[in-house]
Amino acid sequence: MTTQQLTEQIHKKQSFLCIGLDVDLNKIPKHLLEEDDPIFAFNKAIIDATHHLCVAYKPNTAFYEAYGLKGWKALEKTISYLNENHPEIFTIADAKRGDIGNTSRMYAKAFFEDLEFDSITVAPYMGSDSIEPFLEFKNKHTILLALTSNKGAFDFQTKTVEGKDLYRQVLEISKTWKNAENLMYVVGATKAEYFTEIRKIIPNAFLLVPGIGAQGGNLKDVCKYGMNNNVGLLVNSSRGIIYASHDHDFAQAAAQKASVLQKEMALELI
Repeated sequence: MTTQQLTEQIHKKQSFLCIGLDVDLNKIPKHLLEEDDPIFAFNKAIIDATHHLCVAYKPNTAFYEAYGLKGWKALEKTISYLNENHPEIFTIADAKRGDIGNTSRMYAKAFFEDLEFDSITVAPYMGSDSIEPFLEFKNKHTILLALTSNKGAFDFQTKTVEGKDLYRQVLEISKTWKNAENLMYVVGATKAEYFTEIRKIIPNAFLLVPGIGAQGGNLKDVCKYGMNNNVGLLVNSSRGIIYASHDHDFAQAAAQKASVLQKEMALELI
């Protein structure tokens, strides 16, 4: 999917909502545990109830890897279901990969060619040769961790190195990498005060923004300081939507929560 196609979907749906599919078998409704594949059953119900309200889904791969082969199969079925039934939806493998070049190339093949995700999150710590293999894929997007929403972000990301915050150096240096136009960036909603400076460095890139909802991020602040002329935002909510109910009405409850966010986003797009 191209960024232009993504932007068109944002305006069509009046939404830049990304829903995180982070499935924990201890939290899903108990009746689903009787299904042959409870993870996929949960995801399918959430997708069926919310696909018209969002433009992206983001499975965090750890929540699938934790269940071994069954979990990975559920991830395969989920992405296949999305690609077959909702090809207009932007898909994000929240895998946070990043390794030496030949290893990164295999990660890229796994998520872009085998699973057919549109994008993947990656960690920048190992530098250009760990990221550029992902950037080689046409119409695929590499979402670089820039300034994350967790409290530990301050351990390294905002530290001054040679007179400049480390996260700013990551942003600036990443722009010089081959095929950098395929980069997007993770910037946490809990760091809204940083968006103005970030937009000075990467004015045109899409930002994946976690931290809305359960982590306390403010949507209005994110839009005020982070939105660009092409919107340029994918705002993620996971637990606040998918676990809105633990009963048989879980999918309908998720849709209600997603609808509230979508309506707020529509107002920001006016």
